[in-house]
Amino acid sequence: MFSKACRGLLAIFLLSASAGAAKPKPYRNFEVTVYITAQAVNRMAQDPAWMQSSWNTISSRLHVDKVFIESYRGGVIANDAALSRVKQFFLARGVAVAGGMALVAPGGRGQFHSLDYADAKDRALVRRMSALAARHFNEIILDDFFFFNTKTASDIAAKGHLTWEQFRLRRMDEAARDLILGPARAANPKVRVIIKFPNWYPTFQQLGYDLEREPRIFPEIWTGDETRDPEITDQHLEQYESYEIFRYLENVAPGRNGGGWVDPYDVRYPDRYAEQLWDTILAKAPAINLFQYTDLLQPADPGDRSPWQRLPTSFNYSEMLRECCGLPASPDAKPPLLVDAAAYALRQVDRVAGELGTPLGLGVYRPYQSSGEDFLEDVAGMIGVPVSMYPNWPKAKTVLLTEAARRDPHIVAEIEQRLRAGDNAIVTSGLLHAIQNRGLGQVTHMRVTDRIFAVTSFMGGFGAGAGARLGPAGQPILFPEVAFDTNEDWAQVRGLANGRGVPLLLMDRYERGVLYVWTIPENMNDLYRLPVGVLDELRRNLDRGLPVKLDGPAEVSLFAYANNTFVVESFLDHPATVRITGRFGHLQSFRKGTTLAGDPLHARPASAAPSRGKAKPPGEYEYQVRIEPHSFLAFREQP
Repeated sequence: MFSKACRGLLAIFLLSASAGAAKPKPYRNFEVTVYITAQAVNRMAQDPAWMQSSWNTISSRLHVDKVFIESYRGGVIANDAALSRVKQFFLARGVAVAGGMALVAPGGRGQFHSLDYADAKDRALVRRMSALAARHFNEIILDDFFFFNTKTASDIAAKGHLTWEQFRLRRMDEAARDLILGPARAANPKVRVIIKFPNWYPTFQQLGYDLEREPRIFPEIWTGDETRDPEITDQHLEQYESYEIFRYLENVAPGRNGGGWVDPYDVRYPDRYAEQLWDTILAKAPAINLFQYTDLLQPADPGDRSPWQRLPTSFNYSEMLRECCGLPASPDAKPPLLVDAAAYALRQVDRVAGELGTPLGLGVYRPYQSSGEDFLEDVAGMIGVPVSMYPNWPKAKTVLLTEAARRDPHIVAEIEQRLRAGDNAIVTSGLLHAIQNRGLGQVTHMRVTDRIFAVTSFMGGFGAGAGARLGPAGQPILFPEVAFDTNEDWAQVRGLANGRGVPLLLMDRYERGVLYVWTIPENMNDLYRLPVGVLDELRRNLDRGLPVKLDGPAEVSLFAYANNTFVVESFLDHPATVRITGRFGHLQSFRKGTTLAGDPLHARPASAAPSRGKAKPPGEYEYQVRIEPHSFLAFREQP
């Protein structure tokens, strides 16, 4: 985790930028913005010398296109005079400016308390703060506290017979129009207000974030791509979400998703901060926002990265140290600032971002205001299946449906209609359990039972004598049982629990389409513990239709694009070797500029390799690629 600097050490760093240092160049493929909290705005207004020296430090290391200048946060207000002074400072230096608000109540002790949108005083405060920001800025962004989590007596009385979800969605839609946009436009008819949606998308609706209507109420949205450390935080965030959530919100509001937002909190090593920046840009975000200004002035400690410190990783701490500070890569070298880490990481991804086309992935249907098997889409991305999530049924041959799709009251009819049209549907065990008594029996007899099995080994292939062992589990993994009809439903992959087969991926043909059931472990993160052979089989069935495929361990992700480019990124702490396959004879590496020749995969009967299912089509090639820990590699396919 990044440590806090003492005043003396920080002063040394602030003075370390030489007057003759070259000005950083703009990034070619995205804009960089920095958020300045109300507390920092007030300090700048009261201490112009600090404002100048801190900006000298940041601007000498990182090109910044725009700053968001906040007027309110947790009871702290930057008044008209402070906003005007700070705004003019940045405009005079050629930096674009916009406003910001964090509508959170004071206090909380780490537990965020929203403003109470049923309370007259809090409602009046929001009106005043909206007008205040609009007087100074033509653009304002709402930090991700525009939600409603209080349950006071007045809230309970105002809710009446509604559910909390219904009450909060209605109240926040009204607040957006009457407390934010109305007063802001009255103060400044030219103002544009941006809503930033946070990273906890499965439960937006429970706290009043209306992903269906608010993108139509506000002219622009931004995306919270903060995923931080997946183990030491309590939000169940997986690293892949920094990519996936931006793509989801881009599909919610095509062309109006203005950028991604990342912070440095709750990470044990700077590579994790860099990964969030990379994945936001790999998702084709046109801008990145760095939260927040004073954090960029803190030292970027190497943290807990000793296992890969000496390896040539994408975030090369030693190289960054030489580039930013001119210091040798030695244990006693002074650490760089967080702004140096951000600048270095963004330079790495800027070198490839412009080469990447439109992202591709397995289409996932996640209806508005839905929850269930939360963040499974991100776990799928972490096992190497590129996903692209949509609030409506994707235009795709094969669509993944998680438990969240139960929100659609017509989901069973839609599944049947798509299957009859010749499309494929992959239904998770969570969704199957939720809808198996809603008429799905007309399509399939597969059902989730109440039994749980501890699986210790795995088999692939189907048919008499066609199975092949795919490896043991390090420890038993708990799976629900999916019952099926022998000789009508077929297990593509199955586990073994004391010799009993437990289907992990079932298929059932229905007219011209195929219905798959993907059995999710009781702990979905146990997907990371599956043997490589099992993961390979799952990916081979889940990512049908993609031009490139990945085989290898979990926690290595694949990002595919429509212009014959792709990126492989490892979140592992150790080097890994992955296998890339596709109908391309050569690969060009963006980083090294070298061209790799693939080994042809010849067509062969399935019986020769039962664990691989269908015979390989002619013209496919494979590549063995080594990837360093916490690193990414970008390639272009060549015929």
